[in-house]
Amino acid sequence: MSKPALFTPLRLRNLDLANRIVIAPMCQYSAVDGCMTDWHISHLGALAQSGAGLLTIEATAVVPEGRITYADVGLYNDRAEAAMAKTLDAVRKWSDMPIAIQLAHAGRKASTDAPWLGRGPFAPDHPNGWQTEAPSAIPYDTGAHPPVALDADGLKRVRDGFVDAARRAARLGIDAVQIHAAHGYLLHTFLSPLANQRTDAYGGSLENRARFPLEVLDAVRAVFPADRAVTVRISATDWVEGGFTLDEAIAVSQMLEAHGADAINVSTGGLHPAQAITPAPGYQVPHARAIKAAVNIPVVAVGLITEPTHAEAIIANGEADLIGIARTVIYNPRWPWHAAAALGGQVSAAPQYMRCMPSVQRNAFVQRGA
Repeated sequence: MSKPALFTPLRLRNLDLANRIVIAPMCQYSAVDGCMTDWHISHLGALAQSGAGLLTIEATAVVPEGRITYADVGLYNDRAEAAMAKTLDAVRKWSDMPIAIQLAHAGRKASTDAPWLGRGPFAPDHPNGWQTEAPSAIPYDTGAHPPVALDADGLKRVRDGFVDAARRAARLGIDAVQIHAAHGYLLHTFLSPLANQRTDAYGGSLENRARFPLEVLDAVRAVFPADRAVTVRISATDWVEGGFTLDEAIAVSQMLEAHGADAINVSTGGLHPAQAITPAPGYQVPHARAIKAAVNIPVVAVGLITEPTHAEAIIANGEADLIGIARTVIYNPRWPWHAAAALGGQVSAAPQYMRCMPSVQRNAFVQRGA
């Protein structure tokens, strides 16, 4: 019986992934002053036992004002780096799963509360708030405090923040960096004409709107070790008339490839509250398929991919090279195990867990280290 496509290996620059399942970054809103806590050891430690090919650390702010909330993880000072090192040491003690990190700046969607508290965005003078920044002084939603348009010094500060965070990620031994240019956060707002109304070299034409995200990619690629991958996550459409379109996303993906991106993670939306989305299983896969047809680097598909047979079909049919799962793996932290058993694939598992395997599914598991 041939090996399922979902469980074939893939090389990302010099990183060998055992299968095509990627655990996507998921914010936990459980950090203190940018520093990971014991929650992250528990959370990431559990996901590192899932059998996926790659684990991605949640959106990690490159400067303090780039956090979505006051409880977001950062990688912008020595304390945050030390806290992340403690977490990674604990996870790696028991798992050899490769680990990536998503580096991010929340832009005009920063300065908010944890989502389960339901308050925010906060005004700059709120104890848990600060002044947000964006390409143009256009708030995300009506009535929100407007962001400050980044000037030349601000652009340099943000770019330098990405560089510093990438250097710290390299010191921590992180296997790959993902640059977050999706979901309405800072780099996405540069790409979208709904949020970027600049009249300088960073606004107007698509080439100008893509300039700053490409500068960030160039700067990160220059300092992150040459043998490790740098990928980019984009929103392939704003789902709003007059916004960023799939055709533009295809063109930007080709630019990203030309500037050294090793993969494109294709999501959608998040830029405007008027977005018109009807979620359904795989609703974002057509966007990944279109971008995959236009580039020569791996493409990651995401979005309500919950069934192993669906994930297998996406890879087997050539619609994407990897599958990103997030809420699916929170709900079922052993989803890759079940997918392997269902499809006839194989994943590695810790020896402590081998006795739990049903005898009829035991061929789906290889004892780690054996």
